[in-house]
Amino acid sequence: MSITAKVFHSMSALLFALGSLTVGSFSAFAWDEDIFYGKTIIVARPFFLPERPGDLSAQTIIGSPRQYTLQRKDTLLDIARYLDLGYNEVTGVYPDMDPWLPPFGETIQLPTFWILPQSGYEGIVVNIPEMRLYYFPPRDKSATQRTVVTLPVGLGREDWPTPVAKFKVNGKTPNPVWVIPDSIKKERIAEKGWTEDFIPAGSPDNPMGKYRIDLTLPLYKIHDTNNPWAVGRLVTHGCIRMYPEDIQQFFNVVRVGSAGEFVYQPVKLGILNGKVYAEVHEDIYKIVPDLWQEAQKIAQANGLTELIDPRLLLKVLMAKTGMPTEITKGSRPAPSGEFDSSEEGQNPQPAREPQDVDVEKFTNDDLAAARE
Repeated sequence: MSITAKVFHSMSALLFALGSLTVGSFSAFAWDEDIFYGKTIIVARPFFLPERPGDLSAQTIIGSPRQYTLQRKDTLLDIARYLDLGYNEVTGVYPDMDPWLPPFGETIQLPTFWILPQSGYEGIVVNIPEMRLYYFPPRDKSATQRTVVTLPVGLGREDWPTPVAKFKVNGKTPNPVWVIPDSIKKERIAEKGWTEDFIPAGSPDNPMGKYRIDLTLPLYKIHDTNNPWAVGRLVTHGCIRMYPEDIQQFFNVVRVGSAGEFVYQPVKLGILNGKVYAEVHEDIYKIVPDLWQEAQKIAQANGLTELIDPRLLLKVLMAKTGMPTEITKGSRPAPSGEFDSSEEGQNPQPAREPQDVDVEKFTNDDLAAARE
């Protein structure tokens, strides 16, 4: 590894430990659209790919976990939206918690870190089971440093699934008119008696919102939404919906001509600080019949089989929380509510720049003060 690569690896590990975003929290009455639109969305997070199978000096996990103590009138949906999580990501960790009336005073763990899906690491990659978009900006091919932007999305219903496919961005349309496809128009007539051929730009009934990214897949778009709570849900006719504040910034960043692909990876394996992590999501379209076999295939392809504790892997596969969890052989499971399961001296192969995973805390008082 070059000196530049070592320096970048050290810096990116430190960024993960410190957290990629500076956040505070809100007073219980402060959630509104200005709050969501006022945050920085496009955060380029560094990563470092393995140089060879089993290379534990890589960093293929981005972001930083956070925790938050719930306040009166908080909802999980507001907290998720502020931290750019989808509905599925908070309910995956807390399936039994009422998202509209979460328990006041309870401290929750927020899965604001992610294992990169395996791909060509170029352009737009949407991992369907995860309901999350990754954008790999153009770069100098000789550059060692790699970065990625990640944002939550809403996807196609089970009866209108978002397809596994490759595409290119072939246009960007502000204030789009929704010309309703015949197939959707028939459904609208049958279910609601609605006969419109199109919904005009600016209409509150237009699901395209204010921004649309056109793809070479003619029936599918990446677009705004008139219902922010659709992000992290299977609610569309196959298109990709983003939070309004997300696409407002992403629209200006993504380039026409960018490559892209929709992938289907309910199981992801990643490396951070010399440790192996697994992130498992629901098989939302029932495409992968055996998650255990899928995990074994991924581990073997990446030279990680001998580094993984099968018992820890099985627990993660059964829980399907969508949260990266360490599965390194020789480590111990983390106590309930903790992210980091590391034990000093337990790494099967020490990382060049080992750093523990820290949990960033934020409180209502902190952010209320920051907003003054």
